[in-house]
Amino acid sequence: MQRRDVLIAGLAAGCGAAHAASEADIAARLAAGGVVIAFRHSLAPGTYDPPGFRLDDCGTQRNLNDEGRAQAQRIGAWFRARRLEPSAVRSSPWCRCVDTARLAFGRAEPWAALGSPRAGSESTSEAALTALRQALAVASARRGRFDAWVTHQFVLTALLGAQLAAGVGSGEGLLLDADSAGLPRLLGRLALA
Repeated sequence: MQRRDVLIAGLAAGCGAAHAASEADIAARLAAGGVVIAFRHSLAPGTYDPPGFRLDDCGTQRNLNDEGRAQAQRIGAWFRARRLEPSAVRSSPWCRCVDTARLAFGRAEPWAALGSPRAGSESTSEAALTALRQALAVASARRGRFDAWVTHQFVLTALLGAQLAAGVGSGEGLLLDADSAGLPRLLGRLALA
C-alpha cells in the first residue's frame, strides 16, 4: 500500500503547531480509542439541495455520484485493511451522508444533530452543537473504541470554528476528541479519497 502523509495536530503540551504524520499514526490513534472520526460526505456534485427536497425521498436530494460512491468504498477499504471497526456509525439523515456511511462502514444510524442546516440557513443550531459536543465528550472518555460520524461541511465548520481554517474536502475525515473542558479539538485530517 502506498504511504501517504496526512496532517495531524501536535498533541504535545503547549504545541499548537501541526506536523505531518503517516496513515499508521492516524490508525494507531483510532485503535487507541477515545476519538471520533468525522467525515464530510463523499462527492455529491452541486451545492445545496434542490427546492422542495424531502429527507424521506432520496430522489429529491443532491446525491453521491459514481466518484462519490467510489470514495466511500475507498474509505471503508482503508479501515478494513487496518482492522479498525468503529463502535458506532452515526450519520446525518441526508441520503448522501447515509450512503457514504453505509458504503464505507456497512451501516449508519441517522442522527438529526449531524444534519445539514435547513431552510436556506447556513448555521447549525445551538441544540445540535450541544448534542455533538456532549457525544464527543462521551466518546473521548472511551479508550479502545472510536466512533465514526458522517456529516456536512457546515456542521463541521460550526463544531470546530477557528480550528478549521481550511474547508473539508468531500470524503475527508477529521480526527476529533474533547479537551478537558469538553470542547471539540481537531487532532488531525485524513484525506483518503
